[in-house]
Parts: sequence; structure tokens; C-alpha cells
Amino acid sequence: MMNYIILATVFSMVFAEKSPRLKFIVKEPARYHFSKPENYMSVYHQEGTNVLYVGGQTMIYVLTFTDRGVRDVQIPVVTDENAKAACIAKSDPPKLECDNFITVIQKVNDTFVVCGTNAGTPKCWLLVNDTVLTDAPTNGQMAPASDISPPYPSQRSVSLSADGNLYSALSAVGRHPGSIRRTYGTQKLLKTETKWLQNPQFGGAAVMPASQKHKEEIYFFFSEINKTAMVDEEPYRSRIGRICMVDEGGIKNLLADSWTTFLKARVMCGAGSTPQQYNNIRQAFVLSDVAHEKRTGVIYGLFANAWDTTVICAYSIEDIDQAFATSKLKGYSIPLIGHRPGTCAFKNSTAAHNPKTLVVIRDHPEIEDVIRPVGGAPLNLPTDDHFTHTVAAIVLAVNDEHYSVLYLGTEQGKVLKVLHTIEEAFIISQYSLFHNEGPVLSMAIDSKKGHLYVGTAMEVQRIPLADCGRYGDSCQECILSRDPYCGWDAARRRCTPIPAGYNISTGALTQSLDHSNASICGEASAPKTHRTNPKQVVIDSDGPVNLPCPVRSFHATYRWEKDNCIQHYPCFITGDSCVLEPTPDLPLKQGVFRCMATENGYKVELVSYRLVINSGPLPASLASTLGPCLLLAAATLWLL
Repeated sequence: MMNYIILATVFSMVFAEKSPRLKFIVKEPARYHFSKPENYMSVYHQEGTNVLYVGGQTMIYVLTFTDRGVRDVQIPVVTDENAKAACIAKSDPPKLECDNFITVIQKVNDTFVVCGTNAGTPKCWLLVNDTVLTDAPTNGQMAPASDISPPYPSQRSVSLSADGNLYSALSAVGRHPGSIRRTYGTQKLLKTETKWLQNPQFGGAAVMPASQKHKEEIYFFFSEINKTAMVDEEPYRSRIGRICMVDEGGIKNLLADSWTTFLKARVMCGAGSTPQQYNNIRQAFVLSDVAHEKRTGVIYGLFANAWDTTVICAYSIEDIDQAFATSKLKGYSIPLIGHRPGTCAFKNSTAAHNPKTLVVIRDHPEIEDVIRPVGGAPLNLPTDDHFTHTVAAIVLAVNDEHYSVLYLGTEQGKVLKVLHTIEEAFIISQYSLFHNEGPVLSMAIDSKKGHLYVGTAMEVQRIPLADCGRYGDSCQECILSRDPYCGWDAARRRCTPIPAGYNISTGALTQSLDHSNASICGEASAPKTHRTNPKQVVIDSDGPVNLPCPVRSFHATYRWEKDNCIQHYPCFITGDSCVLEPTPDLPLKQGVFRCMATENGYKVELVSYRLVINSGPLPASLASTLGPCLLLAAATLWLL
């Protein structure tokens, strides 16, 4: 029996360490509630502003967030009636998709390009002064709307504005093979060759900056059908596709209107070469920086497997760059001499437009090297959360080191805030944001303003990235949060956001991010055991009793101490509180019961009760209330 208790205890402790340390219910005033469900949405946010553009069904919402609330401007985008009638007459799409769903909102230079499904016949507009829609130009500066927006909202697509141009990636559906294109702007409009992509399903795109302008690239993240898959293999494989932003196409009769720099690589997300792989990339977020000639940073990918289990894998941008620069091309055995096919080059480079080079890139667009995750496996996160979206930020801590913070949206409408270090992924907190529980459909992060925007079908909410006031008013609580945005200010005795341009040499703020180490607060700042005022509870000897204690940190251990530690009672955790209950071995008697929480050597009293019994000791609760809780209680007592 004791061995079983020990195993159960170890399991519960391991689970606790992987779970969110803190759980918050957020009721920020900066939230907007849609009048109807927006099950398909596109979002645009420019960093440094308070405005969020949301594209929905026949509507563009221009939302201006303030600390007091949200101002909205709604711009109708009506569906062409003839297109709608033709769509309804077809049997292919669901009738619900026969409307105008806004799939693209992108700012190209000073112009907003808006595109929608228009009931299966995509159409684009230009948004003027945030109020007026005009028809998009039909000249050679813009591709047909069908190359920018999918015909139906369930078809996944990606749009990206970069350096005065619009890039569009449409997933394969029906007779549409899927493509990556430059669709609007001052540069030549280009596309992928049909044979380069095998039924792609796109999950994201990002600009990859470079110290030299002509070396700037765009990465596209997508899954492809694996045509060589065996019966017991998954049908998908994840990819990173890459093009150079200076690409102006090939020569007459050879990639004239196609990319000359497109390359793709397989991306693995799983533990080594084991069969447990996550081959379907759903979404990706890039944190990149240019340091001298090298590009550094990390890519976070959200992957799923055949059972729809989701995980996060992290990839080194330096490793990816190295692979694209040095790997052999799949199916091409001749040594690559001179200008390497697919390498970014100046606009008029003759070497890049050599017919032999163009033939190689046309026929061999995939590299042999496989991109594997940092640490060789997905991030060690709870598996019971189904992730739907991710964004991330790099934060400069007080030790002058950079740390990654991830925000993970879930199927239940919650957001996990995660610190990712070299050694581990630590879940700082879980936010419950919405009145109506539903999947997180969109997220946008603004590191300049310090805000995170999160959207479901019913609501959009903004929360601060540095939410330091939630961690408590002691040095220990602030340090145990391990939040890179927050530090303990000893002079003002509060947990405070790290200010922009903070001078680390002053030593004014304290953090401990690599490990939970509350001891750095020192003896001087360690609070004397704070005694709470006992609340008197009077009960009958034969009546039930449940004394609740609030669970603040889910990484702490909890127990009840009676009459200044003479007796210890277990605390049965249920939801966000733990409860003192009598057991046959531990009947309750009159006295003062104090609920104590201990985490990394930091001990605090949370609540206390003075129990007064009308006559004699209390009986144990009914046997039906014990069961597994008693086992956990005994394990907790044994550890403490």
C-alpha cells in the first residue's frame, strides 16, 4: 500500500510541475463582443497601434482598444447576389459558406488590401480612410482575386505584406492545386510551378530579415500529401518553403513568371526517429533577429498528428539557414559548382539566371536535409490541452539575456503563457478570458505596446503582456512567477514590469528565470509568517464540515495545521480550492486550523478557521467522499 501511495504522490507532483503554475480569470474592460458568431475570421494588427482589424462574414470590424473599452467601426462588405445564387445552386460547398467571408486584410505601403470569398467568386477591394471600400485595380499591378483569396472560408490561406508587396498562399482544394504567389505591388507577380507543391495546406508565413537587403527571404509553412506513404504511414508531411524577396522570375520560356529561388525542406516534429511524429503543421510563429551577418532566432510550430493531438516544436533559424545553404538537392547528384540554385542574388545577376541553374531549381526544389526540432523533441507541455494558435515574443531580462515567451490558445478558449528556456518549457499561467467558451481562432501580439489580442467566434479581448500585479505583493511570489516581463523592485516593494531601456547595472530589479529560486530575495525580505485572522465556524457534532482554502499556485503543496502544528491534516484539491475534511484516522476536534502552502522553500498561511463544535469530536465524512482523495492525502502527509 505504501509503495502505491509513493507512486501516486510522485505522479501527482510531476503532473503539477507541468501544469500552469497560476490560473487567472480575466475580466479586462478591453473586450469586444460580436453581435453574431464569426466562425471564420482574418485579423490584421500593426505593431505600435491600438487598432485591430477583423474580417468576418460580410463585415470588417475596425476596433480601437483603450483601457476603458473598445470603440468599433463596422464596414459592410456585401455579397454579390448572382455569385450567391450560383454558389447555392452548386452541391460542393456547404450552403453556410455561400456568403462573403473576409479572408485577407493587409496593409501594403499605405494601402489596405481587402479580399473576400464572395460566395465562391473571390473579389478584392481597397479600404480608404478606414471607412470606404473601392474596387481593386484590374491592371497588372494586382493578380486576379482568385489568386489572393480562397473561394470558400474553410480553405486555408495565408497572406503577408512585405516591402511594398502582397504575398498569398492558397491551400489545395478541389481542382485548385495550391500555390505561393506575389499578388500585388511594384515587383513582378510570380507563382510556384504546379509540380513543386503536393496538395499543400498552409499554416503561416513570415519575413526573414537579413543584414543585406537582397538576401531577405520569406518562409512559408505548410503540410503536403505524402504520395509515397505506406498503408500504416500518415498521409501528411510538414514543410518549410522559402523564396527570396528580390526574385523577379526567370527568362523567356524558362520560369518566366515563376519563382527562381523557391526551395522547400521537410520539417520533423517528434522524438528522434521514433514513429511518434506530428506531421501536420497547423500554424507557425517566427522570432528572428539579424546579428551582424548571421540571422538568429527561433521558429515555433504548432503540429498535430493523425489523432489530432497537438504539440509545439521549436527550430533554430541558424540550423534552417545552414540546411538551405549547404544541403544536397533531392534527386540531384551532380556537384553544385558556382552559383547555388535557389540562392538569393541581385536583381540582374547573370549567374542566377543561367539556364542550367534555372533547370536545376525547376526540377529539384527540395533539399535532402531534414529540419529537426531544438532538443530533438516537442516542448514538454501538458497533453490534455488542444492548441489552436500560438504567438511569441523575445524579452530582454534583467540579467541581459533574451528569453522566449509563448502564448498558446486552446480549444477551450484559454491562453497559456509559457517561458521557454534552454532547459525547459515552464507554464507561467493560464488565462480564462471569455464569457462564452470556444476555440481561440486568432491571436496578435504587439511587443511595442505590450499587448496581446485574442479572438474567438464571439469575442476579441486585449490583455497586457506584463501582468505583474497578479503575482502578489511579496518578493518571493514575484520571483516564483518566472515571468521575464516582471521583476521585484525592492525599493518600492512591488512586482513591476521591466521598463524599456532598463539599465541592468543599477541592480534595481530582481529576477530568477532559469530556476524557481525564491531564496534570492534574502532573509531581510522574507516575510515573517503572516497569521491570518481565524474565522469562527460553529457546527453540530453530527453535521458535515468542509473548510475551504484557496489554491493560488498549482506548483505548491498544501496542508492544514491545527493548533500551531500539533497536528497535520491533508488538503483535498478540487478545482481552485483545497478542502479540509475529517477521515477515520483524523477526526476533527475543536481548535484553530490554518491552511499552509509551501513552494520552493517559501511557506505562507492562506486562511484560518476556529472550529467550534457543539458537542464532541466530528465524525469522518461518508466513505463515498474519500476514495482516491484519501490516497492523495496520505501521500501528501508522507512527503511533508
